[in-house]
Amino acid sequence: MLRHIIRRLLLAIPTLLAVFTVIFIIVRVAPGDPAVAVLGDNASPDAVAALRTRMGLDEPLWKQYVTFLTNLAQGDLGDSLKTSQPVWTQIRSALPHTLELTLAALLIGLAIGVPTGVVTAIKRNQAPDYIGRIVSLVGLSFPAFYLAILLIYLFAVKLDWFPAVGAPPFSKPGANLRSLVLPAVTLGLIEMAYVARMTRSVMIAILADDYVRTARAKGLQEWVVLVKHALRAGLIPVVSLIGIFAISMIGSSVLVEEVFARPGLGKLMVGATKQKDYTSLQSIMVVYAFIIIIINLLTDILYTWIDPRVRYA
Repeated sequence: MLRHIIRRLLLAIPTLLAVFTVIFIIVRVAPGDPAVAVLGDNASPDAVAALRTRMGLDEPLWKQYVTFLTNLAQGDLGDSLKTSQPVWTQIRSALPHTLELTLAALLIGLAIGVPTGVVTAIKRNQAPDYIGRIVSLVGLSFPAFYLAILLIYLFAVKLDWFPAVGAPPFSKPGANLRSLVLPAVTLGLIEMAYVARMTRSVMIAILADDYVRTARAKGLQEWVVLVKHALRAGLIPVVSLIGIFAISMIGSSVLVEEVFARPGLGKLMVGATKQKDYTSLQSIMVVYAFIIIIINLLTDILYTWIDPRVRYA
């Protein structure tokens, strides 16, 4: 296991380097001059030239790239062009809210989706199967922002159970968790639909395998056959789906953050894009890339833990 983790970490280094290179190129080929975006269209050419010099934009592209990688290696994400404050300060305050929302949504999706998929597979073509498939289909059909509005209307406006907007600081855990419920349920229910359908498909195939019939023939209890034999074997494709969803949620959570007026990394990136703050945008994309690499690494480790036969070249 340790050798596998070390190997995956070493493989992540060239992947990160390639992603950072793409980010560097994308930001610099984007239309518009960052110096003009900061100073405004009416700025004098001398002021624009001076700012470009201070930002290092007048240097050759290769030198900008070396400076970019050197700063990253030192943990320096640069300063915002709009606020002149370190970008890491903004990311540090927004990132925990995005990670909190993503983790809570994943837990909700797994807690509901996996049991639903198992039950619908066991009760195939029976009432529980039909109900579970209909619920999953509804979850697949609802856009996140529309489901968020419905939940706000029902549970915040009508019933007044949870706050509609905002995210209190982590120093107030009770209020923070109450504000987290509706956004997490919004993303979690959509994820649940995919997880339930994937689990059902995998379990139907596995329950027909010979080793499952052999386990039953040995007289093992049904829950032992389902959990220790069938479900564990079927978790690998589900883990793949969860990894994809974790990456997707971190990026797409901006819609939910906008609806619920929550601070977050996605909302921060949208603001940087609108303001043409290329330093902040570049830094946020770097953090996104790092998180995605970590999620992929954790997914690979889970593969090996679930099934030790899984090996990578």
